[in-house]
Amino acid sequence: MPEGDVLRRVARRLTAALADLPLMRSELRWPGASGIDLVGRTSLGTVSYGKHLLTRFDDGRTVHSHLRMDGRWLVHRTRMPPQPFGRPLVRAVLATERWTCVGDELGMLEVVRTRDERRLLGHLGPDLMADDPDLARAAENLRGQGGRAVGAVLLDQSVAAGIGTIYLAETLWRHRISPWRPASGVEDPESVYGTAAALMRQSADAPTLTATGHRERPTPVHGRAGLLCHRCGSMIAVAPVGDPPYERPAFHCPACQPD
Repeated sequence: MPEGDVLRRVARRLTAALADLPLMRSELRWPGASGIDLVGRTSLGTVSYGKHLLTRFDDGRTVHSHLRMDGRWLVHRTRMPPQPFGRPLVRAVLATERWTCVGDELGMLEVVRTRDERRLLGHLGPDLMADDPDLARAAENLRGQGGRAVGAVLLDQSVAAGIGTIYLAETLWRHRISPWRPASGVEDPESVYGTAAALMRQSADAPTLTATGHRERPTPVHGRAGLLCHRCGSMIAVAPVGDPPYERPAFHCPACQPD
């Protein structure tokens, strides 16, 4: 599932594509939203919160979308006559006279009043991609998780929003913390979340997505099972973290990150 860095880049792209001009095409192909027409409305921009996207319009409404595992927003130049998008998994088409944004395989789509956005996001922890993320609250939330494996806690969006398996692995490797260490045994959780936030921001702002900001070595640990650890030379391993059926792969160095 895309993580906070990806969502930030998608939000920026949607903001740029839909800026300044009113919609000339609006198709929302989702139960509960299919009858809503946004033609004539102008986007005020798209923001991300964790793994959620909020596209706001000048009439006080917001299109809320979530990519889940396979979703994506594609941007094309608008064609005249309008290009048909008949693929069954196209969930949204929003177009100005310049650009057309196509929501393909979206995992969630709804329209809410902008003032009600908090109702959608209230169950989430602080957004780690915020300009000034509330790391203290994220750390406090983590401390309240007791004996849960810290890897599972980092993936829990109700604790802090934005981290997935990539930044779980990269963050804990940098802090030499095992993904299975109890959350209560993490000495400086604010620093842990600070690292995750910094890595995601680096990637969001880099010319291409990376987990580190460096093209030559994008991920020291994630996706490198069976290869040697850049730090100690031991073999990188991967094993599930979290409770079934929600366990996720945790890449780690058993030597650098002891339990």
